[in-house]
Amino acid sequence: MITCHVKYTIDPYQLDAFERYSRDWVRIVRRMGGEHHGYFLPAEGANNIAYCLFSFASLSDYERYRRESAEDQECIELVGMATRQKFILSYERSFLRPVLQ
Repeated sequence: MITCHVKYTIDPYQLDAFERYSRDWVRIVRRMGGEHHGYFLPAEGANNIAYCLFSFASLSDYERYRRESAEDQECIELVGMATRQKFILSYERSFLRPVLQ
């Protein structure tokens, strides 16, 4: 299993837009064979940092998801919306492997 961890710097004045975007990606990752562990939005502390975690069975499954999402109309529209509205200022992506028992 490979887990993708994304740290977002977001526009805190557009939190509602980022939350709508997040809910759509949870559904899309699941539709494309992944397991989404959720987005984590600011509550206390920094108001411009959010996180998400999602997993695929293998790195090759994640790479397939990346290829397919680049051609998926819904994904293209979501990325376009985020680009136009600029509620994501930057992001960092890391890959993790779980230690389970």
